[in-house]
Amino acid sequence: MEILKTTDLKKHYGSGESMVKALDGVSLSVEQGKFTAIVGTSGSGKSTLLHMLGGLDKPTSGSVKIGGKELSDMNDEQLTIFRRRQIGFIFQNYNLVPILNVYENIVLPIELDGNTADKRFVGGIVKMLGLKEKLTSLPGNLSGGQQQRVAIARALATKPAIILADEPTGNLDSRTSQDVLSLLKATSARFNQTIVMITHNEEIAQLADEVIRIEDGKIVNGR
Repeated sequence: MEILKTTDLKKHYGSGESMVKALDGVSLSVEQGKFTAIVGTSGSGKSTLLHMLGGLDKPTSGSVKIGGKELSDMNDEQLTIFRRRQIGFIFQNYNLVPILNVYENIVLPIELDGNTADKRFVGGIVKMLGLKEKLTSLPGNLSGGQQQRVAIARALATKPAIILADEPTGNLDSRTSQDVLSLLKATSARFNQTIVMITHNEEIAQLADEVIRIEDGKIVNGR
């Protein structure tokens, strides 16, 4: 089943001769439960694409659908709620709340939505990511790899339709990167979670089920 679809997605900045086409007609689709990597160099348009997929920015033209819902049909408030419930984000710099402990960070998006965390489900994620002994620790007392595992747990805990990961290993050394990505892949498979990961790292991209390449705002080819 198709969970994500973009059609002729364009994002232009400026006008006339100084116009920059950050995205220039991107059409792609991602199947439910797949781990997809979007690979490109700096300036290729990959981060702009991620922002469009996550509803963090609006395209100049074209369409983004997640679970059959067109993002451009939503107003800002609807989009905020949709993001919180349907999209899990994993960022390069972890974006954990420093004054909350590990468990509180993991369940924060659920509680912001006025819901109670599914303790059994969260417990399964925590165990798989090796965070059981760290639940009362503050982020400042964790290594980079541990912090990123907390961010992965937080993204999975809401049972989103899709997880968007922006250079999730950008601040980690190569060994930790491989460990974190292997865990991300294993947890996504276990919980049938769809992941789209943006990266410039070819080696890391090879861990994905599918690789999509972007250059100068256009999809060049997949794997």
